[in-house]
Amino acid sequence: MTHSPTVCPLNPPEDEDLFDYYYNIPGSTPGTLSIDPTADATRIDIVHYGPDFLNIAKNRSPQEAFSCLSSNQGVFWIDVQGLGTESVLRDLGTLFQLPLLILEDVVNVPHRPKLEYHTDFLLIITQMVMNRPNRGFYCEQISFILHHNYLITIQEETHRDPFDPIRQRLEKNIGMIRRAGADYLCYALIDAIVDNYFPVLESYGDRLEDLEDIAVTNPTEETLNAIYDIRRELLSLRRNIWPQREIFNTLLRDGNPYIKPETLTYFRDCYDHTIQIIDVIETYREIASSLMDVYLSAMSNKLNEVMKTLTIISTIFIPLTFIAGIYGMNFNPDKSPFNMPELEWYWGYFLCLGVMGLITLIQLYLFKRRGWFKRSLFHRQQGR
Repeated sequence: MTHSPTVCPLNPPEDEDLFDYYYNIPGSTPGTLSIDPTADATRIDIVHYGPDFLNIAKNRSPQEAFSCLSSNQGVFWIDVQGLGTESVLRDLGTLFQLPLLILEDVVNVPHRPKLEYHTDFLLIITQMVMNRPNRGFYCEQISFILHHNYLITIQEETHRDPFDPIRQRLEKNIGMIRRAGADYLCYALIDAIVDNYFPVLESYGDRLEDLEDIAVTNPTEETLNAIYDIRRELLSLRRNIWPQREIFNTLLRDGNPYIKPETLTYFRDCYDHTIQIIDVIETYREIASSLMDVYLSAMSNKLNEVMKTLTIISTIFIPLTFIAGIYGMNFNPDKSPFNMPELEWYWGYFLCLGVMGLITLIQLYLFKRRGWFKRSLFHRQQGR
């Protein structure tokens, strides 16, 4: 596997961090490809289809992908998966006359989602998100190079394919995808990317509900860390989806020769979905921020309950300590009748304990009438 020596890791991730990307050393030559040494080897699949046929060729070379365009029938989907083989990527860029700066944006991940008009093609760079098994999400950059009769998709990885539903629709000839052009295929793939945000948001909704219950009933330091994590992840989601809204807005406003007017109607649906996703993300961010206030209030209430419990205990023992302290003084009843004559009483010890007990009962009764036990930490723990 070859890679550019001018590639530097920026905050190397630990087990798929949200921010795993590489950057060029400042001053590098324009068009330098930053190849991650751990990236998947590049593989090219070719899907050629029309209303009455479907041909799939896997693991082809860039030369074979370019030569197949000599046929004027049907639509060609050239699916490039993996960014680990620089020679294959450069050959692909040379054959399809992709400028080095365009190839750099496509290969150097992650890149901000964007839309660029060119004389020979339309470039769209998007960011796809999917749920991770251990919660959170992972992000993958997918680029689209659209021409009149072919579409090139460049995926960052090979072992995660978000386009399986589209492939099944092609194989089973479901819908109008095989009767439409490359622009409709581009829409179908981008729509699948946008729709992948909804399961991710659903998982965040569940996490926020769980965090809300924990923050109210039993807040801990782990709860605070979880709130910080979810706020950071939602911010990353927002950074991914917000520019994609601009892409669809630009397409709908300006149009493009590579996208038919009837296909733009479908892109409007993608635009509506991005607006909905942004609204949900903003709502979740507000909920996460409010959870911080709930956590701080719960911790403050928890501290107050502890202090209230300690106050009750201290208040009970203050008069008892006072009585015990008086009788612990060194007085001699033989010297004076006023020097604690009760020390000579036969039942004096039990009488002292009885007075202490009576004072304790009176205090407990007053505390109960004020409702302190109903809201005390001790009562809450005993009631569980």
